[in-house]
Amino acid sequence: MDIVGFLKSQFICHLLICYIFIVSGLIINFIQLFTLILWPINKQLFRRINCRLAYCISSQMVMLLEWWSGTNCTLYTDPESYHKYGKENAIVILNHNFEIDFLCGWNFCERFGVLGSSKVLAKKELSYMPIIGWMWYFLEIVFCKRKWEEDRKTVMQKLLNLRDYPENFWFLIHCEGTRFTEQKHQISMQVAEAKGLPKLKYHLLPRTKGFAVTVQCLRNVVSAVYDSTLNFRNNENPTLLGVLNGKKYHADLYVGRIPLEEVPEDEQGCSNWLHKLYQEKDAFQEEYYRTGTYPGVPIVPPRRPWTLLNWLFWALLLLYPLFKLLINMINSGSSLTLASFAFVIVMASVGVRWMIGVTEINKGSTYGNNDNKQKQK
Repeated sequence: MDIVGFLKSQFICHLLICYIFIVSGLIINFIQLFTLILWPINKQLFRRINCRLAYCISSQMVMLLEWWSGTNCTLYTDPESYHKYGKENAIVILNHNFEIDFLCGWNFCERFGVLGSSKVLAKKELSYMPIIGWMWYFLEIVFCKRKWEEDRKTVMQKLLNLRDYPENFWFLIHCEGTRFTEQKHQISMQVAEAKGLPKLKYHLLPRTKGFAVTVQCLRNVVSAVYDSTLNFRNNENPTLLGVLNGKKYHADLYVGRIPLEEVPEDEQGCSNWLHKLYQEKDAFQEEYYRTGTYPGVPIVPPRRPWTLLNWLFWALLLLYPLFKLLINMINSGSSLTLASFAFVIVMASVGVRWMIGVTEINKGSTYGNNDNKQKQK
């Protein structure tokens, strides 16, 4: 086996990446805890610091996509809009069909310098996840229980708190509410038929209330909606585990910039607008499957070096003590010590594999299945 093949072997990949990500992530979470003292003193300084700290975590995952797996992402967009990306606040509507669509969304943020300050509307369960969930807490991420009667007041308050955010931010939202599966699609289209809405072939029916509230709360702060539709060439089925193992994918991302003034202010008008947008997204997908391309000019935004440099910093900082400890353990000859070390490494690997499992389609949320049929919005 050559050196590159050895370095990309599953064992070495998992061992090093799991160790660096978990240890660095917990260190950053610990630092974030101490930044809480800044909140009553200087809220904007607290926010700026946590944007940088969050970048240290999320950029490691983007590094895996950009530099480790070498995944290519071609952006299809209007050249006039392209020059505005990263220079304004925006609501980014993403489709939810793939295990790594969130990672491609982060990659989009990274290419335009807003990864550290990017926001999402996420399910409450994720807030309990170490590292990423805890990171999001300090980023003022909007968490919801996906029970609108309980969520509305909380979501509105969290969104209104972002109106004075000191950094340009993108608010990423999956309006479908859950990842696409054939079972969920069948149920969603039954709801569409019952409500007299046009059926979609490649998307679930969008849940409009969360989007309408987002637009209402962020109007005059956010400049535009970015309609984003992701697909992968050659019928690729990307997974986070595949990225971790160094597998290369080929992503195509359509992004259309829509000034927020074009989105109706009233809830019903906003709902109708969103349904129409998803019909257009479905047409884009139909065209992509037919021709292999999206409308717009294909552009490959340049990779920035910071994700790689951040990972190398943590690798240099954390690998030396790891190897030194390992050598000392070997020299000690203690079977108990070596067994304890091996146990910690295995548990770290299992921990990351558990976090990966959260993203897997076949282990995903049941939100949108039969038991939720009557809750479609």
